[in-house]
Amino acid sequence: MLVCTALASGGAFAAEAASAEIEDQDQIVVTGYAGTKTDTALMELPQPVKIITADQYEAQGAINISDTVKYAAGVLANPYGRDTRVDGFNVRGIDALQFRDGMRDIFSFYASITSDPYNFDRVEIVRGPASVLFGQGSIGGLVNLVSKSPDFDTQGEINLVYGSYDRKEVLADVNLALSDSFAIRAVGRARDADTYVDHVPDDRVMFAPSLRWKPTPDTDIVLTGLYQEDDTGSTSQFLPIVGTFRPNPGAPRQLDRFTFVGKPGWDRYAGRSLQGMASVTHDFSDAVRLSLKARYIDSDLEYFTHYTNSYSNPTDPFAADRRTIGLYADASDARMNVFSTDNNLQFNFNTGDNIEHKLLIGVDYSWNEVGKRGVFGFETIDLYDIDYDALRTYDPTGPFAETSQKQLGVYVQNQIRFFDRVSVVLGARRDRVTSSVGNKDNATTFRAGIIGDIGAGISPFFSYTESFLPIAGSLTDVNGNIGDPFKPQTGTQFEGGLKWQPGPGTLVTVTAFHIKERNRVLYGAGSSTTQSGELTTKGIEFEASHSLPGDFDLLVNYGYNKLRSETSTDLDYLPRHIASIWSTKTFGLPDEAQLRLGAGVVYTGKRRSDGPAWNITTSANTTVDALAEVSWNNWRVAVNATNLLGNKFFASCLARGDCFVGAPRNVMATLGYRFR
Repeated sequence: MLVCTALASGGAFAAEAASAEIEDQDQIVVTGYAGTKTDTALMELPQPVKIITADQYEAQGAINISDTVKYAAGVLANPYGRDTRVDGFNVRGIDALQFRDGMRDIFSFYASITSDPYNFDRVEIVRGPASVLFGQGSIGGLVNLVSKSPDFDTQGEINLVYGSYDRKEVLADVNLALSDSFAIRAVGRARDADTYVDHVPDDRVMFAPSLRWKPTPDTDIVLTGLYQEDDTGSTSQFLPIVGTFRPNPGAPRQLDRFTFVGKPGWDRYAGRSLQGMASVTHDFSDAVRLSLKARYIDSDLEYFTHYTNSYSNPTDPFAADRRTIGLYADASDARMNVFSTDNNLQFNFNTGDNIEHKLLIGVDYSWNEVGKRGVFGFETIDLYDIDYDALRTYDPTGPFAETSQKQLGVYVQNQIRFFDRVSVVLGARRDRVTSSVGNKDNATTFRAGIIGDIGAGISPFFSYTESFLPIAGSLTDVNGNIGDPFKPQTGTQFEGGLKWQPGPGTLVTVTAFHIKERNRVLYGAGSSTTQSGELTTKGIEFEASHSLPGDFDLLVNYGYNKLRSETSTDLDYLPRHIASIWSTKTFGLPDEAQLRLGAGVVYTGKRRSDGPAWNITTSANTTVDALAEVSWNNWRVAVNATNLLGNKFFASCLARGDCFVGAPRNVMATLGYRFR
């Protein structure tokens, strides 16, 4: 049975291999990576962990990875609107890092393409600093994607999709058990689609083969590959606030919020990603487990784009005619190579009749190299009547500017269970990081937490965690002069709350947290950069879920964040309030057919952005999603709609001068066939 933090969703083959299960019908056990890298009951973790199965986020109509996390407490998905270039999410008011199978996945903006949600069994959200186990962890938390891998049960599915903006897709996921000890799996997607911005396609080819071999009952070997090629552009057009969110006095009209400002056929975000991963797990006995894994990523990307000069004079970026504005061109080539490995030993032992230990000792290493070259241009255009043919184009040439970074970390964690009622987690880590630009950083981080069952399914918890994130590069002034190397970004968090599990299908979590963050990089005028000093984020989160497997699911989430700076820096504030509710209900039909209906609402509070020229408040927005699905024998027909009511809104407008549009209504119809 599948579990999503306390949500059991049955039926979809894509989610059936997720490593979360209910044991004895009363304990939700999270296996793999979330929170501890060990198999641990959710009620024994002194922190809130969210696990979102593929079945759930596909039912919610997720198009990208950002969409998969929008029904989670304290998480802001697509903070700058749906973006075809990158996935964006904020956890507890702070940008979260993306991991894949427990190892960091993204090391540089605009050097790789986005991951495909169909390639994963589940998405995990670990809230708060997580450096002790994951190394270069984000301070607010991290999002970990867990790849689909073979199991020993032959089954599969194929889906045909047609949707808004002429979206056409073929998706397939086939698992073949060739013997009791050998299985292969292939996951693929081919997509030909436009987007709500003219001249911005969203085409993709993705193929992910994998094999699993168990030469003995105690040894498990998995090899996974990935080939993915994207041909897209940027749905983020960086339109000026004046003329979109605010009026442009004297202009002929308000600008279309989906105006394309580039050159058709030249603007692009197109790239290729090759990945290979190997993992080996071996149980020497019930008391000792060895886990080894390694991954290599090779990525190439072309990013050619135009954007208006909304920044030199954000309150009045137009010329005297109220139509003419400066236009930048930016053309870059990028390539990224990453090698990561994470290896650990787990020891299970007792130090008394009622004291159980899970001791984890590990070492991880990562190396990444990013090379970029680019060229810039500038001209002026009539933004209300763009002559696309007249726009100049540019071609990046010359050598690539290469930067690299190496990290070596050693970690230890002990999970102690007292009298089967109280769990304590203690952990420590030592990191050494070097980079080609001269940064050399060392850090020791700690974590400690406690959770106890006081009866009636109620378990209070408290934890302290730390984070460390080295930053490549150096400070620069407004003239582009390079100064001292960046200091590492660090953070500490105190968190307390309780979990209540009155029954096997229900879980309620309430938590309060206080985070102190140091040395965030801030971008100012021109190419100038500073670091923030100390920032404080505090908030509360409420998360409730109830499930009757195969019949009814309900998720209710709320998050409150407040960010305060102790220095006189300009910061873009995130919404203080984020809330969501999602529910599905299954009904029986004649001839053993089933009808599943689902609906959800996401509320994002207003956002305030402060700058030297003005203060901008982006209005709150509410979107509605819906699902209707009929299953009969092996066939499935589903219709998903996101932003069903067609709410027109801005996801964010920044005091620096530009706005980002929220995604409009999107409808997709799916015809699927499953076999076993």
